Amino acid sequence: MAQPTPEPATIGLEGPLSERLHAVAVLFLKLGTISFGGPAAHIALMEDEVVRKRQWVTRQQYLDMLGLTNLIPGPNSTEMAINVGFVRAGWAGLVVAGASFIIPAALITAAVAWAYVRFGTLPLAESLLAGVKPAVIAVIAIAVWRLGKIAVHDAWLGVLGVLALAMFLVKLSPLLILAGGGLIGMLSKLIRDLRHGVSSGRTNLSAGLILLKKPFFLFSLLTSLLPGAVLAAAGIPVTQRLPLARIGWFFLKVGAALYGGGYVLFAFVEQGLVRDHHWLTQQQVLDAIAIGQFTPGPVLSTATFIGYLLGGAWGAVVATAAIFLPSFLYVAALGPILPKLRRSAWVAAFLDSVNVCAVALMAGVTVKLAGDALRGWPMWVIAATALAVLWNWKINPAWVVLGGGLAGMLLAAVR
Repeated sequence: MAQPTPEPATIGLEGPLSERLHAVAVLFLKLGTISFGGPAAHIALMEDEVVRKRQWVTRQQYLDMLGLTNLIPGPNSTEMAINVGFVRAGWAGLVVAGASFIIPAALITAAVAWAYVRFGTLPLAESLLAGVKPAVIAVIAIAVWRLGKIAVHDAWLGVLGVLALAMFLVKLSPLLILAGGGLIGMLSKLIRDLRHGVSSGRTNLSAGLILLKKPFFLFSLLTSLLPGAVLAAAGIPVTQRLPLARIGWFFLKVGAALYGGGYVLFAFVEQGLVRDHHWLTQQQVLDAIAIGQFTPGPVLSTATFIGYLLGGAWGAVVATAAIFLPSFLYVAALGPILPKLRRSAWVAAFLDSVNVCAVALMAGVTVKLAGDALRGWPMWVIAATALAVLWNWKINPAWVVLGGGLAGMLLAAVR
């Protein structure tokens, strides 16, 4: 007699918890080690493993998780791993999956950071990085273009993006740009609804009732986002006593408000660590982006590299833990209500506007970093070649960055 097909809610729950946790750890340690190519590639690899091969979740469950990760700040692929771990093995699985996916990339990045500090001033390393930087500019420019086409639905969002870019170039905090852009988007919707006589009462009531039922979730969201925005506006450092605490607070704020993927991290870094605190140079930020392209796993593991530069091994640990912690909290606390809130036109307007502002931040940091990377006609040639390759062929950006590094070494050898 044929066995009945398991219900979606029970898929992935078979077997003892210890065995399920072990399987989750093994899978995500493997994925964290081999997953090159950015979030889209990571998510595709996960889908193949957890839906097709292991059948831990149904395809519909996986799509629902993917929708959730696009609603909350943080790295999409890491939050997908956290979601899958929760479905497979509960709260322990949530922690194990996320940590297993992050740790390999963090360890590899820390090793690269050590080598960078130890050997970064050697002529060979300098010529390699000189060629890498213009290739990285091309990688980010392509990402900005592709994400911009998706994010800019209409002329109003295009205007908002231009405004956000201008605000970044005049040194307004990225946190305020994202929060302000979202609020402007909601206000714009209100004005459009009033102009066209559209009533949003039902949507408002539904969203309000959901939030009232889940006050802890709303409180956790506000306490994650508001302190960073307030301190960024006031320009007040959290503490002058312990550098590790300052490193941790900076990356915690970034992790709590990071829409738009890993590249937006560099807008926060360029503003906060280069211009405001002068803890890093433009060159070091470019080098950090390059490392993010070479290493597997989430792009936000670049925080490990930056943390090592700022505070050694413990700085790397603190920066890594701080930037990823909000993702665990968001998935755990907000997962049950965000799919419902997305149905609200108001929340949709907020998120659409935030996404456009995130793309604008990426464009702004590309403009600023290009000034440091594109010095001399050979660097312009490398950037243009990388741009042409990425535009015309679907190739892993890591290979393009590697090609730029080899071109830099070749140029140094023939001089």
